[in-house]
Formats: sequence, C-alpha cells, structure tokens
Amino acid sequence: MKRKWMILFSAALLMASCNTQPKKNAADAAKSAEQQKSAAVPELNRLTDAEAAQGWILLFNGKTGEGWRGVNKTDFPAGWTVEDGSLKCIGSGNGEAGAANGGDILYAPKQFSNFNLKIEWKISKGGNSGIFYLGMEKKGKEIWRTAPEFQVLDNDNHPDALLGKDGNRMAGSLYDLIPAKPQNTKPAGEWNYAEIICYQGTVVHKQNGATIVEYHLWTPEWNELVKNSKFPTYNPDWANVPKQGFIALQDHGNDVWFRNIKIRPL
Repeated sequence: MKRKWMILFSAALLMASCNTQPKKNAADAAKSAEQQKSAAVPELNRLTDAEAAQGWILLFNGKTGEGWRGVNKTDFPAGWTVEDGSLKCIGSGNGEAGAANGGDILYAPKQFSNFNLKIEWKISKGGNSGIFYLGMEKKGKEIWRTAPEFQVLDNDNHPDALLGKDGNRMAGSLYDLIPAKPQNTKPAGEWNYAEIICYQGTVVHKQNGATIVEYHLWTPEWNELVKNSKFPTYNPDWANVPKQGFIALQDHGNDVWFRNIKIRPL
C-alpha cells in the first residue's frame, strides 16, 4: 500500500511540474520579447556612439529650445514649446493667418552647405508645416522666400494636398516644385521619419525608408522648374538658392511636432 501511495504521489508531482513548465516558459518568452523590444527602441534626442564618431550634431536636446530662435528674432518664440521630448509649434487655430503668434524658427549656431539631416515629424489633423534648408534671413521677410521646403502636411485633410501640380504640395514634396513619389506619409498624429541629403547641388528627400524626391540645384532644369512655380512672383531671385544656409521649421498656424533632429556635415 505504501509503495502504491508513493507511486501516485510521484506521478502527481510530475504532472504539476509539467503543468507549470509551459507557464514559466511563456513568461520567460514574454519577458525576453519585451527586453528585445525595449532595446530596439532608440533613445530620443540622443546621438549614439557611432553617430558621434561619424560627426553627427544634435540640433535639439529634447528639453529646451536651446540653439533655436525665431527667424529675424533674437529669442525663442512663445508660440513654440517643448512637449514630451519634441519641439512643438502651438497652433493658433487660424491657419497661416495666425502664424505670427510664433513664427518660423531656425537653428542659429551654424549654417550648413553639404549635409545629411535627419528629423522626425508629426502633424495635427488638417495641419500644415515645413522643413526649410539652405535658408537665408531677410529683414521683414519669411524664410520660405529664400529656401527650399520639405513639405509637412496632413494629406487627408488639408486642401494643399489637392493644389499645385501632380501632388507637389503633398507631404515630403519639394513644395510646389516636385511631388514626393512614392507618397508614403503616415496619417495625422503618427510620426514620420524624414531625411534630407544635400551635396554639391544634388538634393534628396527621404521619408519612412524610401527616396521620394531627387533634384539638382543651379542647373538649367532647376531654373526652368522654378520659373513655372509660384516663387518668382514673391522673389524674382528665388532660383538662386544660396550654397549655405539655415535649417528652419515652419509655423503655419497648426500644431506640429519635431524630434530627433540631427545633422552630419558632408
């Protein structure tokens, strides 16, 4: 009888072990997956050791507006703030007419000529903004009168997506000049990863892993492209983009967020 009881007790222990083992393995697998997920998400507004060694410069520290000021201003405008590790333009609710509440901002410490710029952006519903490069400051003038623009837009809800030619005012496009193709912009409220490469007049826009625009400054083709756009109406000399200029972000009167802003001079 004692031997039979021992056999039954051992079998019970074995069954209990078998029942708990899958649960333990599942818990370990979930923990491992979470650790891998955390390791795969990069820290915001930081340079990796590899990036620092390659000469990347962090343009936004994720905490303050240090290094940034208003275009044709000496201070950081009240219409911009730092929110959840992002540079945020506070929308006025009046679109472009209300942009004067903050105005465009630029990275002031340095101008750039040949560079690789990386930036993440997120737009509000129905929002409009832009990323300017090779820009110049002219007293009393907006920076878009001098600078090419990587368009930032809610394609689904802002009418600019339906204007221009062949979609050249949709997000990622060289605004009013060259449409972004493929058009791979994420909806309002989601982050888009953008990249602008400028080297000896060749300019490339990338977004969410794809090359979407490529063009060449200061060529006959460039001059013809600009001639047929809206820009000569506002600045007859617009095609003569400077070889060196500011990186700037647009206040178009709508909420917009930027983060992980970094640049590598080439």
